[in-house]
Amino acid sequence: MTLGQALKASDAVGSGGEAKILIQAGEVRVNGEIETRRGRKLQSGDVIEVGEGNERVEVR
Repeated sequence: MTLGQALKASDAVGSGGEAKILIQAGEVRVNGEIETRRGRKLQSGDVIEVGEGNERVEVR
């Protein structure tokens, strides 16, 4: 699963376009590191944070 897909699946964003904007703006962290690649492949156990830690999603 990619980062963009995970954000949509978790309802952290309403659309792929919204995910793209947040990711490119540096508002998304994966395992504590800012991630700017929407197509980044995620692994089980990765933790995604959107914004200032308001939303956390763990990949299973």
